[in-house]
Parts: sequence; C-alpha cells; structure tokens
Amino acid sequence: MRHLPFALAAATLTLAALPAHATPAEYGEAMFRLATERGCLACHALQPGAKRADGLPPIAPAWVDIARRYRDDPAASERLTRAVMSGSNPKARHWAGKVSEANMPPNAGVVTLREARALVNWILVLVP
Repeated sequence: MRHLPFALAAATLTLAALPAHATPAEYGEAMFRLATERGCLACHALQPGAKRADGLPPIAPAWVDIARRYRDDPAASERLTRAVMSGSNPKARHWAGKVSEANMPPNAGVVTLREARALVNWILVLVP
C-alpha cells in the first residue's frame, strides 16, 4: 500500500496521456494496463475460461461475459460503476453457479470514480 499514491498518479497519467483520438487498440491497452495496476485481474479475466486449477469456478465473471450480460441495459454503466466503487451486494447472486461465492469488495480506496467509470465503459463495449 506504500506505493498506492504513485500508482494512482501513474494511472491518472495513463488516462490523461491518451491522445484525444486514441485508436481502439491504444484505448484497450490503456484500460487493460489500468485494470492490471488496480488488481482487477486478481479476480477477473478478460475472456471466460475453464475452472481454476483447483477445480473451483472462477472467482469473478470474465469481462466479456459481463459485456454480454449488460450490453442492452442502459443503466448498466452506472450500476456497475457503483458496484466497483462500493462492492457488490451479497444477496444479489446473479452469477451464482458460474463464479465463486466471493463478492466484489469496495474499491474506492484503489480506483477513482473516473477510472472506475472508464473501466466499466470499456468492459461494456468488449462485445458488440
């Protein structure tokens, strides 16, 4: 945690350093780098995969699965951004049977609201 201020500054610079007309690939790389720096990949994966090596389901849904589930929901961006910042509701187990029973913890101390919104919006357009 000692390096958190530096990491926050680096990620903010990553978002700010994107050219005004970044290509989709450049934007995707920046978002994946931000997600990596924030620790999102400890639980999430970009693509759905098989069960973990221990035979258990993935800890959290893959981002492509999230994009598929929410792509037609106009309120998804705000709802998912709130979940990233505040954590998920343990009583709303809409991924039951597909992922572990762990809930998303609050991430407000790890990611800014702007970063969370950018990550969520990137995830939501991963599939058409």
